Amino acid sequence: MSADQVSNCPFVQLFTDGACSGNPGPGGWGYILRHPATGSEKEGSGGDRETTNNQMELMAVISGLEALSKSSEVEVITDSVYVAKGSKEWMPNWKKNGWQRREGKKLKPVKNVELWQRLDNLLSQHDVRFTVVKGHSGHPENERCDELAVAATQSFK
Repeated sequence: MSADQVSNCPFVQLFTDGACSGNPGPGGWGYILRHPATGSEKEGSGGDRETTNNQMELMAVISGLEALSKSSEVEVITDSVYVAKGSKEWMPNWKKNGWQRREGKKLKPVKNVELWQRLDNLLSQHDVRFTVVKGHSGHPENERCDELAVAATQSFK
């Protein structure tokens, strides 16, 4: 996005979390989308019968970004270093290497590539920055997202 496009975008906060009972196993994700200027909030959650924690962390961010109706300036607040680092540090090299990652001296396929590609597409539509918080540390929105994710996980047990 250009600087002009960013300045005309609404600012939103996207709080996310994923959970999994077993890894792999039943899992869930949850998000809170907040528009600070108006105070409006929207929650979302979902899950899968057979998944991994990393997949659910990715789905929380993907689902939150998909819930936006127009290009936005987004602060993603997550406890997932995997999603934050993957989005900003690792993904550019994965893309340059045909969605492959370095493992020693070899290139191997990126794990969860379909989800990373979905996220990449969404990141190109918004101006996104990531803030990593410590999970299970009393952060109110992170705790709420965890509740949503765990409840979604329970629906598959």
